[in-house]
Amino acid sequence: MANLAIITARGGSKRIPRKNIKEFRGKPILSYAIEAAKSSGLFEEVIVSTDDEEIAGVARKYGATVPFMRSAENSDDFAGTADVLVEVLNHPQVASVNFGYACCIYPTACLLDGDQLKKAWDLLKAGDWDTVFPVVKYGYPIQRSLRMDSDSSVAMNFPENGNKRSQDLPPSYHDAGLFYFFHVDRFLSNRKLWTERTAGLVLREMEVQDIDTIEDWEIAEFKYDMKRKSG
Repeated sequence: MANLAIITARGGSKRIPRKNIKEFRGKPILSYAIEAAKSSGLFEEVIVSTDDEEIAGVARKYGATVPFMRSAENSDDFAGTADVLVEVLNHPQVASVNFGYACCIYPTACLLDGDQLKKAWDLLKAGDWDTVFPVVKYGYPIQRSLRMDSDSSVAMNFPENGNKRSQDLPPSYHDAGLFYFFHVDRFLSNRKLWTERTAGLVLREMEVQDIDTIEDWEIAEFKYDMKRKSG
């Protein structure tokens, strides 16, 4: 069965205008996700789902296809990732290929590389999982997290852990916000990327960066520069 990469890159971005094609270290940030997918050698096709003609042009320039423009219904601030993926996978031009697996990649995944995708693919196949996505360990145990009230007073969310050493508490993880590699038929049957048969691929903090603010963008540039220096 063939594999498909789907990069979701709509035009609307309020906190960082035109974020998905903003220049990142010399080229549009979208290009990094496209190049990672292509360099992995895992995908017969790399599709960019977008509602924006300029983004479509950038996608094609870097080797992706844009077989159709995303619907208005799935282009607003309330459209979920699953809805966008269903639209792509059910499009006649895509459905006719009968892709067995697909990978949803976010357009600002500038630290992504082909090796990470290969590791996810190997894990997905080895465990017959519905979905595999990268996770990152929290830098400090969330069991000792604090809350702050309006008067600036602080209190523990889990006071029962107040006297426990941080090294004695189990680690917690969060979604790295890079990609989701999934079984197409199972996804289309339940329209969920996270099921009871979902596995996490653990990545290091320096390998990932979710980008929502200018500060996030600057951190991503720092991590990218460090990654290039380390080879």
